[in-house]
Amino acid sequence: MLRAVTSVVLISGFLMGSQVGAQELSEARVKELVAEALRENPELVLEALQALEQRQAEAEAKAALSALSAERSILERDSNAPVLGNPEGDVTVVEFFDYNCPYCKKAAPEIDALMEADKSVRLVLREWPILSEGSAFAARAALASRVQGKYAEFHEALMTMRGKLEAETILRIAGETGLDVEKLQVDMKSPEVEEHIATSMRLAEALGFNGTPAFVIGDQLIPGFVERDQLTEAVAAARSRE
Repeated sequence: MLRAVTSVVLISGFLMGSQVGAQELSEARVKELVAEALRENPELVLEALQALEQRQAEAEAKAALSALSAERSILERDSNAPVLGNPEGDVTVVEFFDYNCPYCKKAAPEIDALMEADKSVRLVLREWPILSEGSAFAARAALASRVQGKYAEFHEALMTMRGKLEAETILRIAGETGLDVEKLQVDMKSPEVEEHIATSMRLAEALGFNGTPAFVIGDQLIPGFVERDQLTEAVAAARSRE
């Protein structure tokens, strides 16, 4: 603490033309000088906070890009992640989402429009259930539906469902989608389902995401809702770097 306070005194002393030797001052006197400097130059507090926030943001962005580089393979080519669109597409869009997230549901038509217009886009879906128990149940059910070859249909049904998704509703939708509900509930407990969700949690934390939806497109990390035009621009930028 004293070291930090002393640093402020030295900086403040420099700004005021002072030649005070901080090592000769008591901690109490240092605090007095700091308080005096801040009273006379209150803008120093705002400048210091802004500088700190900028350094933190830069450090977080650097860490996220480093994680993106390290995790690129698992993000784009995880065999345990559902893929929609063109499986052989030249640009991969990775979406982290939650079935109970209204912004994810709002983004769904934008993603569909992108894939309709660009037949060379791969969409990798990362089930990231962070909002509720219903979200976790929906994610497990959706992932389990892969065993019956119904993921795409079930995913769409869950994303277009109005209102909050809970277990009873999810199982009803599963039946309406043509899934064997009893088998689905057994498959929901599989290691592959748990591994996918655990990996999504780890990747989201490493990339600095704190909410859904969130996208990875090329070297861009895009948190929050996005419209088709922004997705199209990100895909074009990623394609140009290939």
